[in-house]
Amino acid sequence: MPTFDYHPHSPIFWLLLATVLLQLYYAVYYFWPFATRPAEAPADTPGPDDEPVSIVVCARNELDNLCRLLPLLLQQDYPGGFEVVLIDDRSYDETQLYAQQLAQYYPEKFRLVTVDRTPDGFAPKKYALTLGIKAAKHPRLLFTDADCIPATNQWLRLMQRGFAPTAKNPAADLVIGFSAYGEQPGFLNRLIRFETLLTAAQYLSFAWRGKPYMGVGRNLAYSRATFNATKGFASHIRQLSGDDDLLVQDAVVLGRHAAVVADASAHTLSEAPATWTHWWRQKRRHLSAGRRYRLPDRLRIGTFMAANGLFYLTTICLLIFRENWVPLITLWAVRTLFVAAVYARLSRRLQQSLPIGWLLLLDIVYFFYYFALGVSLSFNRALRWK
Repeated sequence: MPTFDYHPHSPIFWLLLATVLLQLYYAVYYFWPFATRPAEAPADTPGPDDEPVSIVVCARNELDNLCRLLPLLLQQDYPGGFEVVLIDDRSYDETQLYAQQLAQYYPEKFRLVTVDRTPDGFAPKKYALTLGIKAAKHPRLLFTDADCIPATNQWLRLMQRGFAPTAKNPAADLVIGFSAYGEQPGFLNRLIRFETLLTAAQYLSFAWRGKPYMGVGRNLAYSRATFNATKGFASHIRQLSGDDDLLVQDAVVLGRHAAVVADASAHTLSEAPATWTHWWRQKRRHLSAGRRYRLPDRLRIGTFMAANGLFYLTTICLLIFRENWVPLITLWAVRTLFVAAVYARLSRRLQQSLPIGWLLLLDIVYFFYYFALGVSLSFNRALRWK
């Protein structure tokens, strides 16, 4: 009977091994320590809750969402005092009427800023946010989007506590939070929530390791001093995307310190896109800002994504030859078990329910989808605000 040599001979196998080692490095150095870090102090623990905060929301034709969001913002439990600043960016629904009614009921806590037109060449949302920030009364600014809701009435309290100094870190200039998508039936929803978890694993754990590179505008805070120091959105005011992550990029260049608040009570929640087309457009808009990231950040993120993508491409190549099967299966088993354990721990840390049995399939589909998005952006960069 013929015998088979099950020792790998192809150089492609060593490339596969290198991709696995890179993935394990990110998991061990960034993801696992973040996922297992001590729990944050609960809201009922005494803390520095005396600094007033301005909650800033920019909306265009979002009346239904605002009717759900604004009452929840106005009911936040925070003793230090706060205001809600709504920026109506050229809406033609009944946003103005609803906002005027709220202003009558909450004259001390609610303010409306109206944008009638955007100057030529300016990104509409960034221009609107600039006007809203200038109108805000307080030095601490907390941002969310109209299609979000805070997970609890302690969201404001917990996010603003991120500014406070700790035994290990000085007072923060930015506070990076997590924004989740609600669970719905269907594969697309699972994939979107997996992508959100994996993206959060990167920007939250990198920031926790002292290498912040982005935040999400659905749950982000920074001081007015930080906004002024970066000259607002001046460096990218003509770029449609990046009102959140590119501002973080500019702040980091200036040496501003970022803190992470990942407690579930400090999350915001959104409805996930219901169609592949909607999600495609949303991801194109978000990824387009990445070209302006600092080189170390692009290398750090790109290495992680490339390692995961090459893992699957090299696997396909090695499957052709039978002598590669045993070492390939062994390496796959080690990598899959380890990565699944890390992702499962991250999902528990951020309270995102993703069945372990789906993780492998979601991981495969996500990285090929991400590759397709990158190709799409290379050939067609046309984007638009709502």
